[in-house]
Amino acid sequence: MQKILIIDDDHSVCFSISLLLKRAGFATAFIHNPKGLNQAIQREQPDLILLDMNFTIDTSGKQGLKALDQIRTIDQQVPIILMTGWATVELAVKGMKKGATDFIAKPWDNKQLLNTVRTILTLKAPQQSTVDTGMTDFDRIIGSKHSLKKLMETARRISQTDASVLILGESGTGKELLAEAIHQESQRSNQPFIRVNMGGIPVNLFESEMFGHKKGAFTDASTDREGRFAAADGGTIFLDEIGDLPLESQVKLLRVLQEQTFEPVGSSKPQKVNVRVISATNKNLEAMVTSGEFREDLYYRINLIKLELPPLRQRIQDMPILVETFLKKLGQNYGKQGVQIDESAVNWMQRQRFPGNIRQLKNLIERTVLMSGKDRLSLSDFKPYYQDFDSQQTGLPEVGTLSIEEMEVQMIRKALDFHQKNISLTAKSLGLTRSALYRRLQKYQIPYDD
Repeated sequence: MQKILIIDDDHSVCFSISLLLKRAGFATAFIHNPKGLNQAIQREQPDLILLDMNFTIDTSGKQGLKALDQIRTIDQQVPIILMTGWATVELAVKGMKKGATDFIAKPWDNKQLLNTVRTILTLKAPQQSTVDTGMTDFDRIIGSKHSLKKLMETARRISQTDASVLILGESGTGKELLAEAIHQESQRSNQPFIRVNMGGIPVNLFESEMFGHKKGAFTDASTDREGRFAAADGGTIFLDEIGDLPLESQVKLLRVLQEQTFEPVGSSKPQKVNVRVISATNKNLEAMVTSGEFREDLYYRINLIKLELPPLRQRIQDMPILVETFLKKLGQNYGKQGVQIDESAVNWMQRQRFPGNIRQLKNLIERTVLMSGKDRLSLSDFKPYYQDFDSQQTGLPEVGTLSIEEMEVQMIRKALDFHQKNISLTAKSLGLTRSALYRRLQKYQIPYDD
């Protein structure tokens, strides 16, 4: 039986959590003061520790951080969940940097606390070999590279938990496919999988889109509307392109992820929600945290598990099997069975950069098969449909490298720098009105001098 050590100066808190955990099948022990920490850990040998951040009237959290350091000198591996009030979430983030595994807010939700405990203990448990009983959604992600196989093993394992997952990777590497696979192999597979493009939601519509609204909440609210979180209740919400989310929307997202509650626009009644969160981005969130473009507390909330998909250029050996797989799918979808590709064409593909990664490769094969009409394709059939612009000569990025929005952001930033942040000149050079430029500056959170 797994044992959990509770460290909290409040006797009622220790008793309540201990009773909850015992009913769930865990053994518990608790102490009310970090002074007995060494002896308690050596005596109980806990599998997980729940650690409060404050033990006196002092609410700075320094005592909890000091206790965390003390635990880590005794045991480097034991998972630690910090318990904190909402106002001290930033302290919990400091704790995550010092080696805590996760944090929960007080007052806690019993179901959420149990899910967090079970998730972390599942991730801690030694990985056991499993017998392959047939095709799964993970088998749709093809690759022979060792690092990719290891990543898939981790994804299979964590799919059975409620751990928040952050999927990193360049555009076209299959982030949404991996998110869907995790959902379909989870215990939530019979519940909704809701995809949200975080970069495509205007700031002023964020709350309505994510949390819904009540009739009459604003001018155009003629009926009640269900938000994305309510639609995903019981299932998984996939926050795609989360790196594009403006700062003012990030704090609203953090609150619902932390408290598992939200209020539809126009309502003062909190609504409970139970969702598993999977996020994805092609941006460097750690660098964005450092530059102040992404909230540090939100970053730690969404990436209990981090999975990074490699670009196609690092998976050259997978090219032949990817090509074969796409050909089979084309045969099924368009009645083009039996189409073959010369080895020289495949070798040529392995030498190309494919900045759009697997998506670009798939589109190239599909376009060539449909446009040529041949049963056997050679190198000459593919070359007309492969686009690899020389950005230095054309001034354009390679196809698949950037989305339209990313290109727009780059052009606005370059124009602002060139015109020394003069809004009128920048707008004129981009063919925009001043108001249209201001809207884009706000949408993309681009700093400027008015």
